[in-house]
Amino acid sequence: MRITETFSSLQGEGGLAGVPSFFIRTTGCNLRCSWCDTPAASWKPEGARRRVEELVGQAIDSGRRHVVITGGEPLLQRELAELTSELVLRGRHLTVETAGTVTAEFTCHLLSVSPKTANSDPEGRWRERHWAGREKVAPLLWLLERHPDFQLKFVVRDKTDVPEILALMEQLGIGGERVFLMPEGRTPAEVTARAPAVAGLCLEYGFRYSPRLQVDLFGGGPGV
Repeated sequence: MRITETFSSLQGEGGLAGVPSFFIRTTGCNLRCSWCDTPAASWKPEGARRRVEELVGQAIDSGRRHVVITGGEPLLQRELAELTSELVLRGRHLTVETAGTVTAEFTCHLLSVSPKTANSDPEGRWRERHWAGREKVAPLLWLLERHPDFQLKFVVRDKTDVPEILALMEQLGIGGERVFLMPEGRTPAEVTARAPAVAGLCLEYGFRYSPRLQVDLFGGGPGV
């Protein structure tokens, strides 16, 4: 697999926020979010080919029970099914993080999907391709049918993001207990500035609030 980095840290977002975890970050993505906080896995993909056996060994040696496969977009990696099966067989609790715009066969305990709204649309030549990718609902429906334990995490700038979120929830037939809102921001100051408004939206609509501990505690960047 082509991997940007592997590291131990706290899960920063969603229902398992705060849990010590071993992260495997794949490189390569079919989207180009304007606020992407992992450009080395998307806008300017970096990394090296790593064998599945090596990655599994690193995860075991880390001593972490929880393993997170993230990106980039992990579902683009053809070895994903082999990696996830091996990790589950070795007794690890496995989260796979995806934007939900492509399909692939794999195993996990928690499917963590981060659908993109219009606030992610970039300027320039990538704009139309990004929009066309993020607008697809069929791949997400396919994934949710196969992985009943899932969460949806939305990066939120302000209240103008809410209609898109509600429309997608209606299409998927899910309630607010499955949905986390996270403040947009690549620095602690940006996240803090938006946090009260995002928390207010959670109270108003019945969503769950998610911190972004990797930004709040460590400032973002590689290895967190």
